[in-house]
Amino acid sequence: MRRPRPPRERPTTVTEPYWKTKRLDEMTREEWEGLCDRCGRCCLNKLEDEETGEIYWTNVACRLLDSTTCLCSSYPNRHDFVPDCVELDVEEVVTQTYTWLPPTCAYRVLAAGKDLAWWHPLVCGDPDMIHRVGISVRGRVISDENIPEDGYEDHLCDWPGEDPTPPRPAAAPKKP
Repeated sequence: MRRPRPPRERPTTVTEPYWKTKRLDEMTREEWEGLCDRCGRCCLNKLEDEETGEIYWTNVACRLLDSTTCLCSSYPNRHDFVPDCVELDVEEVVTQTYTWLPPTCAYRVLAAGKDLAWWHPLVCGDPDMIHRVGISVRGRVISDENIPEDGYEDHLCDWPGEDPTPPRPAAAPKKP
């Protein structure tokens, strides 16, 4: 008596994530917004040397930044409260016009032809990882409500402009 053959397994197709298959200018609004890692660094006030264009970072955050979640507390209406809040433009991201974006920013990273870091929520699946590994501004900033603009120079710091990407942790040992 012949045994029936098991059905052939069909190869599964691995679909690449959208940020690997689409250019920034091809993304939907939802995909574009999804790239934001919620670090809050772009919401820090910066000073620019008018002669050299050099950017100086501060630890003074926009008054709308929730320093716990690192999200804007009024994102859809932010321009009503902060008229000079920059809405990122794809072309200016691609041409690297926004020199003030942090080096870990997904928009900047993808525009440079690199891949997202292992800790990015879209890669690791954990929206809190960015806080646990120290990429975000959580616990490191003060609100601009409390600091006059001419006092920003007293709050200069380097960490927002640095890439502190920690090494990926080793996989946990498997249990027997």
